Amino acid sequence: MIKSSFPPILHSDIGVDNIELRLLVAADLEYFNGHFPEQAVLPGVTQLDWAVRLGCQHFGYSEAVANLEVLKFQQLILPGQEVTLSISNNAAKAKLTFAYSDGDNRYASGRIAFDTSPLVNQSSDVNNNGASQC
Repeated sequence: MIKSSFPPILHSDIGVDNIELRLLVAADLEYFNGHFPEQAVLPGVTQLDWAVRLGCQHFGYSEAVANLEVLKFQQLILPGQEVTLSISNNAAKAKLTFAYSDGDNRYASGRIAFDTSPLVNQSSDVNNNGASQC
């Protein structure tokens, strides 16, 4: 996962199981450089990174993504646009659902499933001479 910086957040509406963030996708964001020469567009990987990281910050997940589900990019997000990022949490399934929109315009959406398995103690995977037991 890339580690992009966040766009300016113009407004936020925070609930228990959901958040809505109004974002300014400023024309001078570095993600537009070279993507694409004819018409700058916000890369899908940046949109996904923002959804993962902002969702993790708010709902307390680690950034260990296990799976992406029903990922769709419907319309291009262009420089200078304002969009709303909506993220809802399904804690029982360790999943976040996200959508980028502006009124009736839908830009991207999907579900992010997180790996909630406990970390394995790596020292138990190494024998006495330091060789891995894989």
